[in-house]
Amino acid sequence: MNTSYQPDHEQEERLARRLLDVFIRAGLVLALVLLCYHFFSPFLTMMLWALILAVTLYPLHQMLANSIGGRQGRAATLIVLLGLGLIVAPTVMLASSFGDSLQELINGIRDNTLEIPAPAASVAKLPIVGKKAYAAWSLAHTDLPAFTKSMQPKIGELATKALGIVASIGGGLLKFLFSFIIAGIMMAFGESGARAIKAILERIAGIALGTEFTKLATATVRAVASGVIGIACIQALLVGVLLMIAGIPFAGLLAVVVLLLGIAQVPALVVTLPAIAWMWLSGDYATGPAIAYSIMLLVGGTADNVLKPLMLGRGVDAPMPVVLLGALGGMATNGILGMFVGATALALGYQIFMRWVDDNPERARQKAAGDSPASAG
Repeated sequence: MNTSYQPDHEQEERLARRLLDVFIRAGLVLALVLLCYHFFSPFLTMMLWALILAVTLYPLHQMLANSIGGRQGRAATLIVLLGLGLIVAPTVMLASSFGDSLQELINGIRDNTLEIPAPAASVAKLPIVGKKAYAAWSLAHTDLPAFTKSMQPKIGELATKALGIVASIGGGLLKFLFSFIIAGIMMAFGESGARAIKAILERIAGIALGTEFTKLATATVRAVASGVIGIACIQALLVGVLLMIAGIPFAGLLAVVVLLLGIAQVPALVVTLPAIAWMWLSGDYATGPAIAYSIMLLVGGTADNVLKPLMLGRGVDAPMPVVLLGALGGMATNGILGMFVGATALALGYQIFMRWVDDNPERARQKAAGDSPASAG
């Protein structure tokens, strides 16, 4: 009995040592992965943006490269310089104009030279806030120093919040600029990068599925990007026309603002609601036209909610509701970056799930039996 037990005991010890080796190696690999993620995480958002930009702009990059003799690096450089110019120049002009206007406002308040127009009588008739708004506006019109002194604590809080928002926007813009530069490098080495990503997915999911998932992820990112830009253009045109019909000043400039906000996934109501408020407060509109223009501007400001289900997910080998839910859910949790990641992840998850559903041995046997000559006879 002892001799029969000894080999089993030795086999168990060898198995235990092998399992221990596997656990140690797996633990070391996991520790290395966590360590890599720890050091890479500050750049994760920037690299994801760079990848999205590279995938979206790569067809344009290839067209430009083919037109200049296949020079990939030069084409990528031209796209990056053009993109940086389109981003930096308007930002600098807007920041300079905003700074000058703010300085004039501060000087006017300090020197008591700022003139506040008298409020219209309709302001007092506004629900809930009408009387308080009318009283504060009247005080600012008649005695600006007293109004400034009474509002000083709130002005300080608003200034602190505004500085925080400006700093956040500046940091985000700087990261986006670096992402654009990295995207240019990715496009310059696009062919080798595409082969590497394809090889990784083929190693994970197999050759057939890896190729299919690569195409699906690329198509999803491009579909979401083209959908976002297309929706922003349509909504900007719609809101611009409505602003012109309503007689709102600077309608063309506001339409450009709506376009930029739409690309950044900021609701156009940021523009249309102040336009509606200006229309009612100006006193230049009769009640009937004011109501009609207000309804039209509200519809124009929310038109993207109707356009998104129609345009997002076109040309993707996944149902449109899947891509739409992924984009909206990702945007709700992680902003505009999450919109791309969510749509891609849900599209890939849907395809994997449906492959698992279709990979049913019993169904395959039934289909084979149904297609056999015996069953046909």
